[in-house]
Parts: sequence; structure tokens; C-alpha cells
Amino acid sequence: MKNRKQTKREARHLFRLCLVNNSLDENSVRQVVENILKSKRRGNLALATEFERLVRLDRLRHEAQVESATPLPSYLRSNLEASLLRTYGPELSMSFEENPSLIGGVRVRVGSDVYDGSVKAGLAALEKRFETNGASK
Repeated sequence: MKNRKQTKREARHLFRLCLVNNSLDENSVRQVVENILKSKRRGNLALATEFERLVRLDRLRHEAQVESATPLPSYLRSNLEASLLRTYGPELSMSFEENPSLIGGVRVRVGSDVYDGSVKAGLAALEKRFETNGASK
């Protein structure tokens, strides 16, 4: 029986085999999943789960979610898009959404990276500072 470390190592190896020019090849991913599920080896479900997690994380690294309180002007939108493409690469897909609860500013999420320049986040940080300073007196 494989331990968790071996399963993770094998999943990473299979994941790397699916990369073509630092990008996941969809057909390779399908073949790997089919082969894992067809095999009768013990631990194949854990391997498929770990492989799926790696694929999901890779997909998230190539998706940017931009939230703003109001629609962004086209010049600001194109500047933000160009900056994100420079930082994260040309394979980044972007979605722009309105979120009035932000009050103002912009929040950008790419994978696990979050850049929050919203008024809501600023107010929350200010509130936390007041709580910390008030508790220390």
C-alpha cells in the first residue's frame, strides 16, 4: 500500500508529464485520468484525487478575477490587464466583475495571490489597528 508521500510524488510526476511548453495539455490530462481510473491498483483513487488537485491549482494560477465597486474605465482596465499579463504570463484569462460591497478600489485574485486595494479592505485594516491599539492600553 502506498503512503501519502508516494502518492503525492507520483501525482506530481504524472502532472509534469502533461505539461507542454509549461502549459497543461488537455488530452494528456484526460489520458492520465482514464489510465488511473482503469487501473485496478490499490490507491488509484487517492492518486486521481491528488492529480485532480494539481490540475485545479494550475487552472487557478491562469485565471484572474478582478472585482471593482463600479465598472472600470477602458484605459484602467487595459492597463491592469497588461500589468497582470506581464506578471503572470500570456496564458492568463481574466474576468471583470462588479462588487458594490467593496465601496471603491479594486480587488484582484490570481490563484492564491490576492491584491486588495479596496476601500472595504482599508477600513477593515484600520478597524483592526484600532482594536489592537485599544487592547494594549
